Amino acid sequence: MDRLLSTIKIQVNENLYNKNPETSELGKKIIENSIKLIHEIGVEAFTFKKLGKEIQSNESSIYRYFENKHKLLLYLTSWYWSWIEYQLVFSTFNVINPTEKIEKSIEILTQTISQDSNYGHINEVLLNQIIINEFSKSYLTKEVDSENKEGYFSVFKRLVKRLEEIILEIDSSYPYPLSLASTVIEGALYQSFLKDHFTSITDCDSSHKIKEFLIHLVNTTLKNSKNVR
Repeated sequence: MDRLLSTIKIQVNENLYNKNPETSELGKKIIENSIKLIHEIGVEAFTFKKLGKEIQSNESSIYRYFENKHKLLLYLTSWYWSWIEYQLVFSTFNVINPTEKIEKSIEILTQTISQDSNYGHINEVLLNQIIINEFSKSYLTKEVDSENKEGYFSVFKRLVKRLEEIILEIDSSYPYPLSLASTVIEGALYQSFLKDHFTSITDCDSSHKIKEFLIHLVNTTLKNSKNVR
């Protein structure tokens, strides 16, 4: 278990930053306050000038850490998915039954987030809301292909692959494991967004209900797939 967990660290592609914000108090202050400010006003209205005012520092000092706010958003989303991946691996490591394992994974993806005391400068509760509201803006861009080649989305893709492996443990002949895995992760975010903003087009009214819906989706899909083969 130690060998496995040693590969699951809260790590972010070093090309996303000019200077690692985890290496200085100013860097941690930038991360802490960028989460608060993006949560408050949204990524579109967010600027380094506004962030500089919040942390009482020159705008130029923020550029020493991040090239632009898009790279900062990519950093935050990558950190979040790495944090979720760690929890998923830790929580499912001793689970033998693959059906129980996928259900536990979905529980992690849809859990009510609480703050992690190991990372005092990161408010995971607010970051979770940013992921729900802003994650798609990190990749729905003209530069997505080149950024993908640079590995900016590697953590998210690795998480999808982990779910794929569990799905194949349940049914090794299921033809669409990656599509189902990515649908589960994106569905957790999308249904969370709908229940907060478009309640008339979702049956989910809590994170618990989202978990039940996604577990039903996976189990029914895999069961029906076996029946038609």
